[in-house]
Amino acid sequence: MRIRATVAAVSGALALSALAVPAAEAGDQAVPGLDKPTAAEVFGTGAKAPRAVSRAAVATPVISKVVINGGKDVVVGTTAAKTFTVSVTASHPSGIADGYIDLWHGTDVDTGLDGVLLPNEEVASCKNASATTATCSLTITAYPGYDLYKNLLAGTWKVTAGALAGDQTSIAWNDYQSTARVQRLSKLTVNAAPEPVKKGATITATGKLSRANWENGTYMGYTVQPVKLQFRKKASSTYTTVKTINTNSTGALKTTVKAVEDGYWRYSFAGTSTTPAVTTAGDFVDVK
Repeated sequence: MRIRATVAAVSGALALSALAVPAAEAGDQAVPGLDKPTAAEVFGTGAKAPRAVSRAAVATPVISKVVINGGKDVVVGTTAAKTFTVSVTASHPSGIADGYIDLWHGTDVDTGLDGVLLPNEEVASCKNASATTATCSLTITAYPGYDLYKNLLAGTWKVTAGALAGDQTSIAWNDYQSTARVQRLSKLTVNAAPEPVKKGATITATGKLSRANWENGTYMGYTVQPVKLQFRKKASSTYTTVKTINTNSTGALKTTVKAVEDGYWRYSFAGTSTTPAVTTAGDFVDVK
């Protein structure tokens, strides 16, 4: 019996309930169930193949490609659920009837699991490239504060991929097929002042780098991170880096430069494994 739809539906309902909990009570809300379905539960074949090993009773499907969120990192903020597409490409002499992907976090799929992102659909949508090969797509929704119930879940997740052959009996299943990154959304601000300013006077550029805190639903300062201050001349389309400074203990930025000519000032953060890159719009300063 297939259980994927039931698991996804329950997860979604609980997630929506969890999102309705006030931030002050976030620490008391339940964490999601962390039971990953097996190959037999997903495909309903009765197979008892061990995890990460394809069933070898007959020729098994060959998984050739897995794509998570179009090859981009999955970035999640503080309140809005993030839905993204995943796909698995596989081949078998009898064709491909179904595919499966989930994301999981932890040291080991059986004993060290602390996060799971399951697909929304019970059956994948498969598009045939030939009589033997197909790409099967699903969607996954990540709920901040529920699926992503702690900040330590940001970073690299492992990807489970499976494929069911057209003969409805042979399968491929690998809990360590690939990896994907799930990140905490970042924000960055800049203000260059005074405006206007006399040539040769001092311009002060302030700002703040913050990122989503999944545990309390707010944006918190990202501390001790290198951020570039960049300048673009009024008549130019290219920014150049003037200096690099670190955020302070609250994520704030502050530095000074000499006013030379009209132009735009911005801050740019290169990102980390847990937090995406972000760059502000340019703040124009008129130099008199």
